Amino acid sequence: MEEPLENNQENKSKEDMVKEAVEEAKKAASEAADEQPEDQEAEGATEADGKTAEEAEDAKDNCGDEDSDEAEKADKKIKKFGKKPKKDKKDEKIEELTDRLTRQMAEFDNFRKRTDKEKSQMYEIGAKDIIEKILPVVDNFERGLDAASEEKENPFVQGMDKIYKQLMTTLEEIGVKPIEAVGQEFNPDFHNAVMHVDDEALGENIIAEEFQKGYMYRDSVVRHSMVKVAN
Repeated sequence: MEEPLENNQENKSKEDMVKEAVEEAKKAASEAADEQPEDQEAEGATEADGKTAEEAEDAKDNCGDEDSDEAEKADKKIKKFGKKPKKDKKDEKIEELTDRLTRQMAEFDNFRKRTDKEKSQMYEIGAKDIIEKILPVVDNFERGLDAASEEKENPFVQGMDKIYKQLMTTLEEIGVKPIEAVGQEFNPDFHNAVMHVDDEALGENIIAEEFQKGYMYRDSVVRHSMVKVAN
């Protein structure tokens, strides 16, 4: 009967040791945090955590097989207050400078992308403005060639036709192209309807005639086609 009693007393003393170790660890951590100045607060907390971990390890070593619950608590305490390596001031400065450099590089990359986008938009606005001023010249070329269609053998007319084709080729190379109209379904994004006609030969909402040719620059409309819509 005496042996179980001794085991109970031993288990109880071990449990008390674990509890006392945990309480002392908490007390030590609290006192260390209060006593450390601001510039040593992190260091004091690290030392207190290390002390707590050591005490928890000692308490775990004193636990027997029967004290599995207390041993598990000690394990959790060790994980929570595990020793953390103290960072060198040089390493902290390197991390700070690296972080600052990373942020500045990201900001510069964003600035570069934003600047490129603004330049591209400004270029497109300027190009569209110039193209819009050139289109009336193209219209006059076409009117003149249509009026001289009966004099195609005339060298002057042939020269004007070649200049017109060269002009249209140049515009096409920079991204300017005419908008298809006659025979196409009316689309307000590309066409401007100025007249309406009933024509059974054409389908509903089909463009019957084009009065002024429309043009696009890349993916944007420079000038809408002026058209007559059937039905």
